[in-house]
Amino acid sequence: MGFTEHMMRSDDVPASRIVSELVARLDGDRVSVGDLLGHLEGRALGLILLILSLPICIPNVPGISTLFGLLLIGPALQMIFGAKSLWMPGFVKKWSFKGEHLRGALKACGAILRKIEVLAKPRMRAMTRRPAMIYAGVQTLVMALILILPMPGANIIPGVAVVLTGLGVLQRDGLFILLSIPVAAGAMAWVVIFFKYVVEAVMWVCGQAQMLLAKMM
Repeated sequence: MGFTEHMMRSDDVPASRIVSELVARLDGDRVSVGDLLGHLEGRALGLILLILSLPICIPNVPGISTLFGLLLIGPALQMIFGAKSLWMPGFVKKWSFKGEHLRGALKACGAILRKIEVLAKPRMRAMTRRPAMIYAGVQTLVMALILILPMPGANIIPGVAVVLTGLGVLQRDGLFILLSIPVAAGAMAWVVIFFKYVVEAVMWVCGQAQMLLAKMM
């Protein structure tokens, strides 16, 4: 059975094996977004979420959280509106990154998947169907927007939330989707706390500057 058949039968083949075969297909010094999406076209939505979120959790590709955060917007909207296919603007498909970095990240992803995918199994299936999928899509969209933000520590927590969602969708496991909710809440709380302290710091600096100017005048 070839790579395409394995990918099409993603419900029967472990996700870690599919990722390993994807690594072998993505050769070359540079890999474009179009190349990556081309290999994922028509595949299970959960698998797309996994491949776009797992590398974010492994800090070995500079700037990957921003890029993959942008790419996650498409699948998130697909979940919200129940679209049959994944759409991405043409200019985004031209973006590329070093093949060595991407393959390294995907290999690490495969190793992680082998350890956690054995825990996933079909259960609480109502959480993997609409209208629950609409909420999962909105949550994934929020996580994608957080990943785009240029702030420290803003990638791993939302990345984990999307990984749990992807595993839940792929394996029809509603428990994993439920587990993603508190993780996503933690990601949003981190953003709120971060910006709260940033605003307070800016206001303090402005206050000190005003006091200094008043003394000088």
